[in-house]
Amino acid sequence: MKQRKQKPGKLGSRSSRGPQSADRKDKFVSASGSVKGRRDRGDTTSASSSGSQGKSRPAGPYRVDREEKASRPSPRAATRHQAGEDFRPSNRQQGGGPQGPYWLFGHHAVSAALANPRRRIQRLVHLSGEAPLEGSLADGSLADQDPDRILPPWEPIDRPVLERLLPEGAVHQGIAARVAPLPEIDLYEICDLAQSRQEVRLLILDQVTDPHNVGAILRSAAAFGALAVILTERHAAPETGTLAKAASGALEVVPLVRVGNLARAMEQLKEAGFWLAGLAAEGRSDLAGAKLSGKVGLVLGAEGPGLRRLTRDHCDLLVRLPTSGPISHLNVSNAAAVALYELVRATPAQTASAQVTSED
Repeated sequence: MKQRKQKPGKLGSRSSRGPQSADRKDKFVSASGSVKGRRDRGDTTSASSSGSQGKSRPAGPYRVDREEKASRPSPRAATRHQAGEDFRPSNRQQGGGPQGPYWLFGHHAVSAALANPRRRIQRLVHLSGEAPLEGSLADGSLADQDPDRILPPWEPIDRPVLERLLPEGAVHQGIAARVAPLPEIDLYEICDLAQSRQEVRLLILDQVTDPHNVGAILRSAAAFGALAVILTERHAAPETGTLAKAASGALEVVPLVRVGNLARAMEQLKEAGFWLAGLAAEGRSDLAGAKLSGKVGLVLGAEGPGLRRLTRDHCDLLVRLPTSGPISHLNVSNAAAVALYELVRATPAQTASAQVTSED
């Protein structure tokens, strides 16, 4: 099947799309256009791969085919972590997911894990002669919130012992926790959560492998109310203590969803009512000019390669962040933060303010 070659900086329509689908992208790239009221106008045609017929997005709330969902093996049905074994399915061992239990370190990462009932904690350690954490976290009374959850006691250990447990140069702040990976979340669950909301934002990462970047993106996602961060199973940062440290606790509150096929996942999100905007320097409109609203997915690529061709083809539009200084490109985590801020700024209902912390 022949693929249409997309010219840089131009969003042209595929030959197989109908008039509605072509108008849809033309509407996006107009700086004065708005996507608000899309469904009221009856424009329900979604993007499709080259050579295939366009398919309609549901005009009503998204519904998951329960029989189809039940036929897929559930991660929760897999054997849970027992005596140091990885509870994730074996087909994920070569992917971006964690290989087994790992160490969290730093106040924000450890305290957020203690407060997360979904997180299974195996061991808690702190430097001898120092209090592990202030308040109720130190005495383990958070377990009272969930009678079925048992937290291990804090163990005092010497600094050399603690540093041998953690990655070289880890900023541990005197505390660490050995934990099992978080239970997996399916993309269908994210679509279910989004169905009852008018304004939804999520981030889609195309082969972003640096754990510091993914952690920083999770932190921005938590600050600006994003529903989830989606990334690929392979060629993506695994769930590690380094990622959790960079996320500063956000790993425990923002779902990190891994998918085997990013293009297929993007089409699934479109069927759930999402508009997907890829951040690229050659975008014909800046993000503010696109006037995105409703259910929006921001698609970001790795530094250097950027978005892959197939990922670009499955975006509804390409947008850019306006820059005018001597350096015209941003780190992917910085770009995610700026883009999320712009989406929140354009939504009057968003009134909460983020606080700047100095832990790092």
